[in-house]
Amino acid sequence: MSKRSLVWLVCAIIVTVSVGTFSVYRIIRHSGAPDIPACVAVPAEDDRQLTLIFTGDLMQHLPQVQAAFRRDGGIDYTACFSRLKNYFASADFVIANLETTLGGEPYSGYPQFRSPGALAGAMRRVGIDVAVAANNHICDRGGAGIRSTLDTLVQAGLEYTGVFADTLPDPARHPLWLRKGDFRVALLNYTYGTNGLSVPRGYTVNRIDTLRIRQDIAGARGNGATHVVLFLHWGNEYETLPNRWQRDLAARSHRWGADLVIGSHPHVVQSVETVSDSSGRICGATVFSMGNFVSNQRFPGTDGGISVRIGLSLGADGRTAYRPEYLIHWTSISSDPGSRSGHRYEIVPAYSRETVSPQQRPGLDRFVRRTRDYMQRYSRGFTEITDDYRKSGDAGTLPGD
Repeated sequence: MSKRSLVWLVCAIIVTVSVGTFSVYRIIRHSGAPDIPACVAVPAEDDRQLTLIFTGDLMQHLPQVQAAFRRDGGIDYTACFSRLKNYFASADFVIANLETTLGGEPYSGYPQFRSPGALAGAMRRVGIDVAVAANNHICDRGGAGIRSTLDTLVQAGLEYTGVFADTLPDPARHPLWLRKGDFRVALLNYTYGTNGLSVPRGYTVNRIDTLRIRQDIAGARGNGATHVVLFLHWGNEYETLPNRWQRDLAARSHRWGADLVIGSHPHVVQSVETVSDSSGRICGATVFSMGNFVSNQRFPGTDGGISVRIGLSLGADGRTAYRPEYLIHWTSISSDPGSRSGHRYEIVPAYSRETVSPQQRPGLDRFVRRTRDYMQRYSRGFTEITDDYRKSGDAGTLPGD
């Protein structure tokens, strides 16, 4: 046996032992080549269960940026996300719609967003894994803004999709492959537009195109996807019901092979629905809009949103059982003497009501009541997460386990 052959044999043995000992648990960058061993692994667990969390519009209006500046120096977004850390830890992958560009000064809010790179670090520390970046604000700062955004995400340890620093989509990130055990999930991301701004030369922003989406779904299935997720930036702002175009595109996407269709952009919550086959078995879901994840908007319906948690379980017959849930959360704006602006923005889950000040509770209660009433009317097949199931320190179970 040649020296080269011996090296390949040893590598094969190492890979076989490693896969037998650990559960592959990472984001796989697929470029048409066979899978490589994971460089990050966790002790083996159930390979036939996967949990995904999706969040809505992560906005950064200028008052939010100013609140992140600390009087003692530096920029810190930790307080904004900290209440969600345990919740995010209940998922294998957390995917957020990043609706701002990232980079250095000068920072700006609406209508052309540019936010500190420290935001990406805070997102990663709280447990967000992926930023979907195809939205109407990704071209706000031109090619330099796209480049700095993507570079900042990578430096923070976040993956991304939907936007690429090339004239064609990066095959390593389109689709973005989410892999755990027997699951190979293809994540695809598209936007309706970029606010009339041209996509800079040398860059690609995925636009909603039905022919292309159908081809991309088929391509993902052909490359071995067990599930396909579409994250779409679509719909009309501030309208609480999905329009006919959204409904038509969602229905067609499911027929073409998408399991989950997740929506963002309207800044208010829209209906969430499961999809069933002819036997009545749930075979997918559509989330038309999750509203705002965090923003400075305060008029009714925009001062919060929902995030969606969907559990997937593979049965012995290879069919998927779905457990779709949603969490209502509200953006609290309170005083903070440590902030240069004197304010603090915090995403407060509905189950954390008792932890906010009496002054903040009326705003939280109004949003939760409004959203809960809406979801009871327009949600089909989803259940609300109402308890902080991990406050006792139990990190191993979910409601219903």
